[in-house]
Amino acid sequence: MNQKTTLVLLALSVITIFALVCVLLASRSGGGGQSGQLPPCPTAAPPAWPHTHPDPSRLFADLSPEELAAVMGFLTLRLGPGLVDAARARPSDTCVYSVELQLPPKAAALAHLDGGGPRPTREALAIVFFGAQAQPNVSELVVGPLPRPSYLRDVTVERYGGPLPYHRRPVLAREYQDIDHMIFDQELPQAAGLLHHCCFYTPQGGHLVTVTTVPRGLQSGDRATWFGLYYNVSGAGVFLHPVGLELLVDHGALDPARWTVQKVFFQGRYYDSLAQLEDQFEAGLVKVVLVPDNGTGGAWSLRSPEPPGPAPPLQFHPEGPRFSVQGSHVASSLWTFSFGLGAFSGLRVFDVRFQGERVAYEVSVQEALAVYGGNSPAAMLTHYMDSSFGIGKYSTPLTRGVDCPYLATYVDWHFLVQSRAPKTVRDALCVFEQNQGLPLRRHHSELYSYYFGGVVETVLVVRSVATLLNYDYVWDMIFHPNGAIEAKVHATGYISSSFLFGAAQRYGNQVGEHMLGTVHTHSVHFKVDLDVAGPENWVWAEDLAFVPAAVPWRPEQQVQRLQVTRKLLETEEQAAFPLGGAAPRYLYLASNRSNKWGRPRGYRVQPLGSAGELLPRNSSMAGALSWVSAGRDPAEGGRAQQLQHL
Repeated sequence: MNQKTTLVLLALSVITIFALVCVLLASRSGGGGQSGQLPPCPTAAPPAWPHTHPDPSRLFADLSPEELAAVMGFLTLRLGPGLVDAARARPSDTCVYSVELQLPPKAAALAHLDGGGPRPTREALAIVFFGAQAQPNVSELVVGPLPRPSYLRDVTVERYGGPLPYHRRPVLAREYQDIDHMIFDQELPQAAGLLHHCCFYTPQGGHLVTVTTVPRGLQSGDRATWFGLYYNVSGAGVFLHPVGLELLVDHGALDPARWTVQKVFFQGRYYDSLAQLEDQFEAGLVKVVLVPDNGTGGAWSLRSPEPPGPAPPLQFHPEGPRFSVQGSHVASSLWTFSFGLGAFSGLRVFDVRFQGERVAYEVSVQEALAVYGGNSPAAMLTHYMDSSFGIGKYSTPLTRGVDCPYLATYVDWHFLVQSRAPKTVRDALCVFEQNQGLPLRRHHSELYSYYFGGVVETVLVVRSVATLLNYDYVWDMIFHPNGAIEAKVHATGYISSSFLFGAAQRYGNQVGEHMLGTVHTHSVHFKVDLDVAGPENWVWAEDLAFVPAAVPWRPEQQVQRLQVTRKLLETEEQAAFPLGGAAPRYLYLASNRSNKWGRPRGYRVQPLGSAGELLPRNSSMAGALSWVSAGRDPAEGGRAQQLQHL
């Protein structure tokens, strides 16, 4: 062995001895003589970060079950023994349709929140159907003070200029039941032969169901609804299985015995009655398309057709949640706000503050519209205004890991609509933080100096989900770390369909052997009441324009120079823009307070995803669907839009 090899082996031996000594010392350095293993993860969840909640004055908190019950007890005493539970009320009965929070006047609320003024009286708003009166009507009653009511005030004339016509009232569950009883027990048996031939019909078989449409007529005063007949396919959406039969039911009379079927539509043709349809079928004059009941396959299910695989990725809080929820109030290091659900309008937030400063008094859903087209009567007429059904009322329990993250905070919601007692939707709302998967901002520099800067885009979200017939709407209020507020909706669920016949493809696409996916548009109305550095704000429009200008150093040459144009919109008419029409590139609300550069502080308003014109302006229904806020105090509002289907 030569000298070089000996030196190499000696060096390796020294290194090995040094490594062994390091391992030995490390193993002895564990506390209390324990082995040098890594410390175990804590078994208890880390505590939430401390956040300060303001004095819970419950200005905007939805009514509790105790408050709802107290209002119903008070109304029962004041309205007398003729009051009927809305769950079983007929058109000729008097019943309490709904009870929910009466929002306080904004001026009084701000005086309390900011100036230490008295707390506004907590009140409820009750909608009552007076069907037993000589002149049936719908009234709005304010009840207070809560939690021990002692007065009621009729505000119907104050808000609407007169009593609300009774025909405009929403359809109660009992009315739907009576309509179904009329259709299935009295009407369909008149065409039993045809229906058995085309649609596997048997009396009392439960094989068919009805789906409602709106509006309920063609002129004010009507109360006549087209009902479509669909196969009752469990677990796969009845909306995808029309059989081609639609009935126009006049249910305007207070006595259900006087309701009639005014018109019958079957697979492309109109008839005066089901008896006439049956007679023509027996005479061989009706061309019948056999509609198979094969909708139980996986193609119609919303469940995944793939077998379950590895679990999807999950987010977690390494040091505990960075926000806290106390009742209906949320607080984080950046944001505080109150949240709730309107029984008819849906998700809403109040007193929204960024870094302690209010930027919005209210951001809320107001309406969701869907305008359909088609060549069957139900499809061509349908214009849904979902507040008339109840966006909040039809909120559903949220499923952990699907509707919201597992680690979200879940909140129950209590409501009283069409019942005598309060009801509860478990886990109706959720609050969570979410990493957006993109940086809010970043820059990597290798020019002149080398550095990187970036901020994670993590948002705070409050969410609810409402199922309105075939559609499920996922409603989000999203709070960004840069101070932006985003109101967002995702539409999912099932499409609506009608029977495929004739020139159907002018009105959609064929999605089944005898099924047309009907064309339709969606439009969602939000209310955004911004208070930027105070309640006194002005609307400014900014745009970009190219202006020809001489080049200063070569005056004989011209350039098209891009510049900003600014215009103050002084009236509401100037600040109202047609849906889908021309609008300024930038629209923002400015305050009378300036930033450190002397510019007015403001918030940009950025509408996204306009569906264009809802209806032609000469349509008799355009006034009910296309509206802008008149800037009224929210407490002065009411439930006018849910009564405007006609």
